[in-house]
Amino acid sequence: MTARGTGLLVFGAALLCAGLYVGERTLVAAAVLLLALPLLSLLSLAGVGRSLVHSRTLRPPRVAAGSQAVVMVRVANASAVRPVGGVLAEDTVPPGWGATPRFPVGLLPPRRVHDMAYRIEAPRRGLHALGPLRVTVTDPLACARVRRTLGGPESLLVTPRLVALGPGGPHGGAADLGESPARSMAAGGEDDPVPRPYQRGDDLRRVHWRSTARHGALMVRREEAHHAEDADVLVDMRAAAPSDPVLDTAVGAAASVAVHLQARGRRVRVVTGAGRIAEADGAQGGAARLVEALALAPQAAPDAVGPWALAGAEAGGGPLVAVAGPLGAADAAALAAAGGERERVAVLCAPDAPGTAGAASALARSGWRVLDVRALDDLPAAWAALPAATGGGR
Repeated sequence: MTARGTGLLVFGAALLCAGLYVGERTLVAAAVLLLALPLLSLLSLAGVGRSLVHSRTLRPPRVAAGSQAVVMVRVANASAVRPVGGVLAEDTVPPGWGATPRFPVGLLPPRRVHDMAYRIEAPRRGLHALGPLRVTVTDPLACARVRRTLGGPESLLVTPRLVALGPGGPHGGAADLGESPARSMAAGGEDDPVPRPYQRGDDLRRVHWRSTARHGALMVRREEAHHAEDADVLVDMRAAAPSDPVLDTAVGAAASVAVHLQARGRRVRVVTGAGRIAEADGAQGGAARLVEALALAPQAAPDAVGPWALAGAEAGGGPLVAVAGPLGAADAAALAAAGGERERVAVLCAPDAPGTAGAASALARSGWRVLDVRALDDLPAAWAALPAATGGGR
């Protein structure tokens, strides 16, 4: 019931009492009419919730953090004979995503639809629900109001924002965290000089097409060379606040590095404190799997275990990249001992946090190359400077 309907009921009840008290039939008749109007209005709205249906489309259904998506909502009157008037539609958005989108639809004749659309900016990674749609239907006299919820939510996947680590990055040799003789043999693609005949069970993605055409039989790249492509990205998912900008920077940096290494033909494993969350080689779609896994990776408590202890279990001869926020002495010691003889890079996303400077020095002394990245946009320049870094310094 609206305020107008409630007012009519109160005024009608008072007028009825007065008419009965003074014995005036005209006042009693007017009071009955005033009392009947809100009740009839409420009765006219019975069942309208079953007449309204809706659909929602997200374009695109997957966006990067900080980007916009278009939400298209269609409301339809499924009744063949009954019009529905005074319709107001409100969509549900996650908290902190801006004002609630509201659309005054008005009158919906039978079998008619009304299309609505709005833009929404996705500020944080994760799988977020848009919806359900709430509709309010008011009678023509605005005496009664009915609220209904239509359907359920639609999921929008928000991935970490990526930055391109372009051709200026490390690529000179093993000491530069890039190409090595083993890497060149493993990822030489069409120029691989040492293919072998195809064997039952081999991955077809390793077929060497140029040699296949030359020999007239399927040829694949050698298995021993394939293992040289491995790279591991350790991501510290610990944070004190539900929405931590340092964690957002760290996840974006880890996703950018993982996609960069995967695009260069390496098999990339992404590891958090909870274990390995993704693995992808240079095949098509691998980058999407890495980014999606990091988009859905849960945040960990500040006192949770970091991923450093798991680095030893991820055996491989390729690079090891650790991405972290604030680092304490214990974390620095565990990370300094990880990786063995592998090429190692530490991306510190909170270089000004207490204790991080000492941790960075300890890592540098143990052979890590340390990159200070205060914002995600600082990563490309820091990564490009890696070939100039010396083995024991920052």
